[in-house]
Amino acid sequence: MSDSQKPYGGIPQASFGPPSTSHPQLPPPAPGAWAPPPRPGLLPLRPLGFGTLLGAPFQVLRRNPGATFGSALITQLVTSIVTVFVIGGVGILAFGRIDSALPEDRDAVTAGAWATVILASLIPLALSILGSALLQGVLVVEVARGTLGEKNRMGVLWKAAGRRLWPLVAWFAVLLGVIVLAVGALVGLAVLVGVVGSAAIGDAAIGVAIGVGVLGALALTASGIWLGTKTALVPSIIVLERRGMVSSIRRSWGLTKNSFWKTFGVLALIGVILYAATQIITTPISFIGGLASSFLFPTGASEDSATFVVVLLATYGLALLVSLILGSIAAVVQSSAVAIVYIDLRMRREGLDLDLMRYVEARHSGGAHDVTDPYLVSSQRNG
Repeated sequence: MSDSQKPYGGIPQASFGPPSTSHPQLPPPAPGAWAPPPRPGLLPLRPLGFGTLLGAPFQVLRRNPGATFGSALITQLVTSIVTVFVIGGVGILAFGRIDSALPEDRDAVTAGAWATVILASLIPLALSILGSALLQGVLVVEVARGTLGEKNRMGVLWKAAGRRLWPLVAWFAVLLGVIVLAVGALVGLAVLVGVVGSAAIGDAAIGVAIGVGVLGALALTASGIWLGTKTALVPSIIVLERRGMVSSIRRSWGLTKNSFWKTFGVLALIGVILYAATQIITTPISFIGGLASSFLFPTGASEDSATFVVVLLATYGLALLVSLILGSIAAVVQSSAVAIVYIDLRMRREGLDLDLMRYVEARHSGGAHDVTDPYLVSSQRNG
C-alpha cells in the first residue's frame, strides 16, 4: 500500500475501526449484506450551516474532553512552568548582579542583564511554538476522525499529529517571524521619522512619529487579519493532506477564495464569544481577590507579612489556574473551528462529503481496507 493510500500520515487502516463505545460491538456484516445506516459522527456529511459552524467546535470539546482538553492543558501547563522557571530564574540571577556592580559598570551590567533575559525567553518561545503546533495537529486529527464517527484516545491523536509535527512547527515559526519583522519594521519606521523629523520641524516630529505609528498599526492589523484568514487552513492541510508548507499556503489561499468573509466571520465570532466568556469568569475572581486582600490587610503587608504573602500567592495561584483552564478551552475551540471550516469548504468545493460517505459506508460493511483515505481523494483530484 502506497503512502498516499495510508490514512492520516501513515496510520494503519485498522485504526479506522468502528467508533469506540462502552457497549460490545457486533461483527461487521458480510460484504453485500444489508446493514443499518452508520452512526453519525461529529459533523453531518453535508455542507454545514452557519449555526453548525459555530456550535460544532464546542461539541469537539464535549465529545472527547480527555483527549482534547487534556492535550491543551498539558501543553499550556508545561509552557507556563518552563516560562516561569527559565525567565524568572535567569532574571533573578542577571538582575541580582546590578546592585553589587560598581557604579561605573552598572549601565553595562544592566544592559547585559536585559540581553540575557531576552535570550533566555527564546527557550519558552520555542517550546510554545512546538506545543501550539502539536495541539493544532491533535485537534485537526480529532475533528477529521470525529467526522467519520471515531473517538480516539490522547495517545493515538498525539502519535498521528507527531507525524506532521515538523512541518507544523516550521509554519508556526514562519508565522511568528513574519509578525516580529512586521512589528519591528513599524517601530523602526516610527523612530526614524521622529529622529529625522526632529532636525527639520523640532518637537512637532514627535506628533508626526506617533501618527505614523498609529496609521501603521491600523494598516498592519488589517493586513494581519486578511493574511491570517487566507492562511488559516494551512495546519489542517499540512496534517490531513500531507503537503509541504508552501503547497499548503497555496492550497489554503485557493480554498478561501470567495469565502473570505464567511471564514473570517466564523473565526472572529467564536473568538469574541470565548473572550466574553473568559472576561465574565476572570473579572469577578480578580475583583474578589483584590477585595479580600484589601479587607484583610487594609494597611498593606506590615500587619502580618507571612499571612499577606500566603493570601497573595493563593489569589494569584487561583487566577493562574483559572487562566490555564480557560486558555485550554479556548485553544481547543479555536483550533477545532479552523478544522471544521476547512472540512466545510472542501465539502462545498470538492464534494468531500461524498468521499466521507463512501468511506463510512465501506467501513461499516467491512470493506474500508479497499478505500483510500477520504481526505486525500478530492485533494488529489484538485491538485
